[in-house]
Amino acid sequence: MWKWIQAFASPKNFYQISAKIIPWFLYPFIGLTIVGLYWALIISPADYQQGDSVRIMYVHVPAAWMSLLIYIVMAVASAIGLIWQIKLADIVAKVSAPIGAAFTFLALVTGAVWGKPMWGTWWVWDARLTSELILLFLYLAYISLNNAFDNPKTASKASAVLAIVGLVNIPIIYYSVEWWNSLHQGSSISVNKVSMQIDMFISLMLISFAFKFLYGALLLMRARDEVLIREQNSGWVKTLITKGDK
Repeated sequence: MWKWIQAFASPKNFYQISAKIIPWFLYPFIGLTIVGLYWALIISPADYQQGDSVRIMYVHVPAAWMSLLIYIVMAVASAIGLIWQIKLADIVAKVSAPIGAAFTFLALVTGAVWGKPMWGTWWVWDARLTSELILLFLYLAYISLNNAFDNPKTASKASAVLAIVGLVNIPIIYYSVEWWNSLHQGSSISVNKVSMQIDMFISLMLISFAFKFLYGALLLMRARDEVLIREQNSGWVKTLITKGDK
């Protein structure tokens, strides 16, 4: 298993193998999105209190989940790159940051749209909202720091430290509604129970898995481009370019 991971971590092997993997992420994303939107907009009922505005949940909640998941992936990849000096890990961390920032921004915007009819305002300095906003700033700070150095190794090391330190914000976001008085509702889904109508749950899961496949596809696409940039002086890249010109 470890030998397979090491082989896959090779920039050349990754570039070749990832081209075959991308469709396995892209097509499920398209299929799940179509089915998920149909389930969310047509089959899933309106909420007895929130009405049709509850349908914002089917984008807001999965986007918020993805914002946390991608940051964890980014931080773990940063740690692997920092400790074991694996080039691909640094690349995964770097290309994950803009994707994670986009999901975080989407979560904040949809949360504001959902909050307006529920709370009567677009924004409150609620613990969950504020810590999610801090997460967006962490993503942006990582991106800025990674682009502040001309040397990729120096940039990866500096931004890796920031990513690892920023992990402390993840449990704060997750437990904020339990630790502080919050306008934001608690989680309706836990390991032990699901406190929502089954069609709502199915809609939420379909969009959630669609977003995960989207992240996988975008990650591989962006990582392939980054590999070519970093390995542009390597023989295999020159050969690839030469073949492409013919």
